[in-house]
Amino acid sequence: MRPVLRIGASALIVIAVVLPARADASPANVAALQAALKSMHLYRGFVDGVKGPLTRRGVNAFQRRRGLSVDGIAGPRTRRALGWRGRPPLGSRVMRFGNRGWDVAALQFLLQRAGHGPGRADGLFGPLTKGAVRRAQSAAGIGVDGLAGPATIRSLRSGTESTSQPVNYPSGPVRFLRPVPGPIGDGFGAARAGGRTHDGLDFPVPYGTRVGAAGRGTTIYAAYNYGGYGNLVVIQHRLGYTTWYAHLSSITSWVGEQVSGGTRIGYVGSTGYSTGPHLHFEVRRYDTPIDPIPQLLSTAATFLRSAGRQRSRECGPAKRGMRKPPRGSDWIARERLCG
Repeated sequence: MRPVLRIGASALIVIAVVLPARADASPANVAALQAALKSMHLYRGFVDGVKGPLTRRGVNAFQRRRGLSVDGIAGPRTRRALGWRGRPPLGSRVMRFGNRGWDVAALQFLLQRAGHGPGRADGLFGPLTKGAVRRAQSAAGIGVDGLAGPATIRSLRSGTESTSQPVNYPSGPVRFLRPVPGPIGDGFGAARAGGRTHDGLDFPVPYGTRVGAAGRGTTIYAAYNYGGYGNLVVIQHRLGYTTWYAHLSSITSWVGEQVSGGTRIGYVGSTGYSTGPHLHFEVRRYDTPIDPIPQLLSTAATFLRSAGRQRSRECGPAKRGMRKPPRGSDWIARERLCG
C-alpha cells in the first residue's frame, strides 16, 4: 500500500501563507492594470487586456519605484501600492457616475471590446462611460439605468472573455471604408511643427463634401473639440477600434446613433486648428492612433472633383484664439490634436 500523507490544519495554514497569491489574469483585469500603468507613463502599449512583455516591464518598473519585490506580478501588495487605481476588484460593487478605480477601468475595457465603449479605459466613470453602459444595457435587453451591476458585467463578459468576440458583431479582421472619396494628402506619421507627427490621414477635399462613417459602430462623440480637432465625430467599433472625423463644417450624427459604412455623419470644413478645408481622419485601437492605410478599403474617388494640389495645415496660425473647454468637459472634448 502507498503511504498516506496527513497534513494538519496548522500546516495547511502555513502553506497558504507561503504560497504567493496569484493575480487574476482575465483580460479585463489585465486591461485595468495596463490602464493604471499607462497613467503613470510606465506602459506604452495598447490597453488591450493581453499581458505581454510591455505589461510585465511596466509592473517591474512600478515595483522598483515603490520598493516592492520585483516579480512582474500584480499581486495584492502591488495592487495596494497602486492606490485607487488598484482597487476595488471588478464585481465588488455597482459602479455609477463619479466612481473611479480598477473595476471602472476593467468595465471600460469590456465596453470597448463589445463596441459600446467610452473610447478610453482610464478608470474614471464619467458621462462617456455612463452613456456606454446604457448602450450596452439596451443591446443586452436588460434594464437601462446607467449603473454597472452584476447583470451588466455578466452580459459583457459572456461576449468577450469567454469567446474572445463581441456580442452581435461579426468575427474576422476590422476594415474601414474611406470616409470621403478623393486624394489623400498628409499621411500618418507626417512631420508636424515642434517635432510632432501626424496621427491620421488628411483628405484635402472641397468644403461641404459629405462625410460617411467608415464602418459599423456607435457614435460616442459628436460635438466641438477644444484641443484642435474642431467639430468632431468619434465612432466606436468592435474590438477596441475607434474612428475620428475632424474639422467638420457641420455634424449630422449624434451620440448613440448606430451607424453603418457610409452613414452620413457630417460635412467637410476647416474648424479647429486648420488653415483650409479638409477631413482629418484617425483610426485608434484602444485609444492609440495607428496607421489607417493597412485597414483602409479602396473607393471610387473619380466621382468627386479632385482638390488638385490644395494643401491645408493643422496646428499652425489657426491655433491662436481657440476657445477653452468648459469645466467638466469629457476627455474627448479636451483631447489635443497637436500634442
